[in-house]
Amino acid sequence: MADQSSKSTVAPRPHRLEYELPVAYRTVSGFVTDWAVNISRGGLFINTQKPLPVGTHVKLIVSLPGTEFPFDMTGRVTRVNETHQAPNQVPGMAIEFVGVDEEKRIRLEEFVERLRKALPPEERG
Repeated sequence: MADQSSKSTVAPRPHRLEYELPVAYRTVSGFVTDWAVNISRGGLFINTQKPLPVGTHVKLIVSLPGTEFPFDMTGRVTRVNETHQAPNQVPGMAIEFVGVDEEKRIRLEEFVERLRKALPPEERG
């Protein structure tokens, strides 16, 4: 009988919703402010001409509409789109949230769910 514990399962990537919001993150030279162009409960994509390398851990400051204050989070770069990688591709980096505490996780999920409900039924995913 095969050992089932050695098989890995890949969780499906959370559905991302197109939505622009300002986000700041730390680089070697300090904090940079850019625009996230989509968001999910598990991460976001930052539109930037100077993406950080895949695997880089970043400190993020995210401002969600409807919240009084921005909150800080930690993320990890999981994918990079270089500036001239493909003609119709937005340059930037995908960030996966890591180590999110319960309060922030709930706030993110509520925000993403509000966005999803505002979409036409065929775009909700």
